[in-house]
Amino acid sequence: MSSRKLTRPVAIGTAAITVAIGAYAIVNSSSSNGTSGTANAASLAQPGPNQRVVGQVPQNWRPGTGTIITGAAANKAKAAALAKYPGGTVNRVLKLSDGSYAVHMIKISWPHHVFVGKNFKVTGAIG
Repeated sequence: MSSRKLTRPVAIGTAAITVAIGAYAIVNSSSSNGTSGTANAASLAQPGPNQRVVGQVPQNWRPGTGTIITGAAANKAKAAALAKYPGGTVNRVLKLSDGSYAVHMIKISWPHHVFVGKNFKVTGAIG
């Protein structure tokens, strides 16, 4: 078999292995880090060295937890967050396992997450 005929099967085999490894990494990362779209229990959220916390952060909250929602409840949570911290853009609202909401804000220096209770009052924020 000439080297030209051997190169193609080797390239195909290498591409297949690369795709398999990439698929494994994607599946493994989305199933283990809580970004699957559902809330999962976590330890108390600990602020990082450059994060400021104000008020109460839900006990089982950590980035990636919660279920993205839309509709009336999302709009009320968004309005409460923007009333308390104007100037940002809300790019999603998540319903947490305890029934409260995490409003994810961008285009604002602080906060990045605003927490809104079931009564649609802001309870805390973390940056």
